[in-house]
Formats: sequence, structure tokens, C-alpha cells
Amino acid sequence: MRILITGNMGYVGPVVAAHFRSVWPDAELIGFDTGYFAQCLTLPDEFPERVLDKQVFGDVRDFPVELLEGVDAVVHLAALSNDPIGARFEKQTEGINYRASVDIATAAAEAGVKSFVFASSCSVYGFAEGGPRKENDTLTPLTAYARSKIATEQALEQLEAPNMAITCLRFATACGQSPRLRLDLVLNDFVATALSTGEIKVLSDGTPWRPLIDVKDMARAMEWAIKRDSDNGGRFVSINAGRNENNYQVFQLAEAVAQAIPGTRVSINKDALPDLRSYQVDFTRYAKAAPDHQPAVSLSESITRLVDGLTSAKQAGREVIPAAAKRLTTLERLMDAGRLSDDVRWVN
Repeated sequence: MRILITGNMGYVGPVVAAHFRSVWPDAELIGFDTGYFAQCLTLPDEFPERVLDKQVFGDVRDFPVELLEGVDAVVHLAALSNDPIGARFEKQTEGINYRASVDIATAAAEAGVKSFVFASSCSVYGFAEGGPRKENDTLTPLTAYARSKIATEQALEQLEAPNMAITCLRFATACGQSPRLRLDLVLNDFVATALSTGEIKVLSDGTPWRPLIDVKDMARAMEWAIKRDSDNGGRFVSINAGRNENNYQVFQLAEAVAQAIPGTRVSINKDALPDLRSYQVDFTRYAKAAPDHQPAVSLSESITRLVDGLTSAKQAGREVIPAAAKRLTTLERLMDAGRLSDDVRWVN
């Protein structure tokens, strides 16, 4: 089996590559990434791409279609991956997250790829009152990032690809330890700030809902998507990927971290304006479709692994500072140094 992983050098990609290598030890794994975050390694001696057979560097907006030759499955992770980046680079978010994604999927279908897995997001539900959201509920994406995800889903559904199974995984909010840790995700941020300052400052009133999924469970979902037969859902599937029990309110996450890290203080801004990014998600369909690939990492396990990873990084002289480990900060630093253009392309 030959598997291409785009965006493999981000936060999720290293965990996915390691999981695929353990599941398919004889598979040919190819990575394609522009390398924005290549240096954001938690530990100095950790190079997650060692499990790949080949690493190719490039921009998805200029994707080399010849890379698809003989590929059985494409796992498409590449994206400008959060709301602050989408607000700062709205045009580029559309170009990378939406247009390039559709172009790659189209080329994959033409190349005879059997399975295309798209990393979508539950953020497409936006502000969702009235209980957990199901796949056929109304979508109200509030940000450029969320709009790019649903636009791609809609285009993939219309794609002429009769021989390619397309699976859009609407992931819950990612969390957990990775060789390239992100700290602009709610649980990761809470753990890092608790360790570095002894305090968690919740900027909202703590009531917004967030469904969570550990990166290890995201990798297992992608494994399922690659294996998925068209009889299980049809040629095109858009499905919430997570677990019903993992819908949490923000204050619950802060309290769980404080309990795991003794001495942590929690402050909540009870006077904050309402946070419209609040949604619960129904994962019943995923439970039925992928019974052998259900999320298995508990909230407490995610927190423990984050604590262990951040502690190890500090002991190795690579302390991960919350402000510096945010993806927007990294891009802006590269731009300030003249290494990235305003269009978020490398300057050679």
C-alpha cells in the first residue's frame, strides 16, 4: 500500500504517520509539506519523519500531481489550521484550505487513488444551541477556517470520482501530545499555562462547549477512513469524528487540568462577552460506522501525556512557551524575518 499524507509536518501529521507505520509496517508512506512548522519540535532529538519512506517539500497550491502515481490513499491534512490564522490570512486560507484541497482531490481521482481522507472540523457547526449537532443539521460556520472546511466538503461531494471513496472527518477539537506540539488549542494551552505559571485564566465565562479528540484517536479515525468500504456509508461520507462523552464545557477542562496539576489556580472571566464558538456534537453515527476505531484516550490520559511531554521538553532544554508555540506566532515570526511573503509563500 502507498499512502500520501499532505501537511504531515504539523501537529497531527507526526502522530498519524507513526500510527500508520505501526498498523501497516510494509506500507510506503510519503509526506508532502511546505515546512512552515518543521522546526517546532518538542524535543531536540525527535524527528518524526524518520518513519516515512519519503518526504517531499512543497506548497499545496503548486502540488506536483506526479506524486500521486501509484498512490492508494491520500490523507489530506494540509491547511492553515485555526481561526486566528484564518482572520489574519483570509484569502490564503481560502486558497490553501479550499481551492488547493479540491485540486488535489481532483488530481487524485484522475490518478486512480482509491481513498481520499479529508481532515474537516466540527467548527462548521458554529454557534449551535439546542443540543448536540448531527451531520445533517444546519451549518453556521463563523470563521474563514470553518468556511473553508465546509466549502471543501461540498466540492468533494460533487466531485466526479466514481472509483474513489471520499471520507470527510469532522473532527472534534484536537488535543494531546505530539512531537510538534500546538498550544493554541484549548486543553493544550491550559496544561502549558498551568505548568509555566501555576494559573489558568479562562478568557470566556467558561460555559462554551467544546468536543475533544486526542491526536492518537484522530489517527485511528483516519485508519478507519482508509479501510472504509463504500458499502459503509457510500462513495462520499461526511461524518463527525469523536465521542459523545467527550463534549465538555471550557470550565470543566480547566478544572480537570487543575486537578491533575496540584496547586493550579483557575480564574474565569464571568463578565466576558458570550463566546459564539460553542457547540456540542453528536458522534452516534461514527460509533455505528467505526465500532473498532472509537476514541480510546480519556481526558485524564491526554492531560497526563501533555504534562509528561512538556516536562521532558523542559528537562531537555526545550521548554515549550505557550505564546511561542502558537501557529500564527510562528508564521508572523517567519514573515518578520523576510522568510515568508505576504501570500504565505517561502522567499528563496
